[in-house]
Amino acid sequence: MPVTFTQHGHIGRITLDNPPANSYDLQVMTEFSVAVDDAIDAGARAVIVGSASEKFFSAGADIKKFLEGDVQSNMEMIRTSQAAFRRMAAADAVFIAHINGHALGGGLELALACDIRIANAGRYKLGTPEVTLGLLPGNGGTQRLSRLIGRSRAMELLLTGRTFSPEDAHAWGLVAELIDPEEADDRVRAYALRFANGATLAAAAIKRAVYEGTDVSLADGLALEGELMEELFQSQDAHEGLHAFVEKRDPEFVGS
Repeated sequence: MPVTFTQHGHIGRITLDNPPANSYDLQVMTEFSVAVDDAIDAGARAVIVGSASEKFFSAGADIKKFLEGDVQSNMEMIRTSQAAFRRMAAADAVFIAHINGHALGGGLELALACDIRIANAGRYKLGTPEVTLGLLPGNGGTQRLSRLIGRSRAMELLLTGRTFSPEDAHAWGLVAELIDPEEADDRVRAYALRFANGATLAAAAIKRAVYEGTDVSLADGLALEGELMEELFQSQDAHEGLHAFVEKRDPEFVGS
């Protein structure tokens, strides 16, 4: 299958496996959407989104399928992916993109939809080349890229369609960490364990505060932050975390 979901403990994994370049069409994106729902329904606390390919994270949308389809069918794929990406943002789980190869167009947009991006060091490319096809990045690229790295740099990348390196992505803050490819599996899993074993209620509240807060005024964002803080103060996890700090021990969060 082009997309699979597996889970070990509290860590889920969504794997893209559609050779040669992990390109996607409506069928593949529908499978990805199902995998997202499976991860949420299974109660995964951290979800790694990765690739089975050694060269590609994902080359994005299948251009040949765009040519074969009409506007309505092409837009169905766009809407399916956008809806899946919105559910990722709204989920309590932390979604982590492990970029191990070329991430272009919709492939980069898929990574942008994750909460955190970790990338292998290497000589591959990232970018949003849609403008060179007479299109724009329609899976959230114009919105998420500008929010993550700033309007000025994002505008230049979007308008030129030029590619950039993983090192550039790390320097700009698009990627949280660059890792040695030979240690990638262990490093990414260890990274995911932080969230799987951590304060899941607080993580979910942070996601909501960031994603919803950036869409409203500062005053409304601060009000939301206050509401979420009040809810957390009433939780068992906050009680445990505060006591563990004072008692100089590791907290044991239960997610309630």
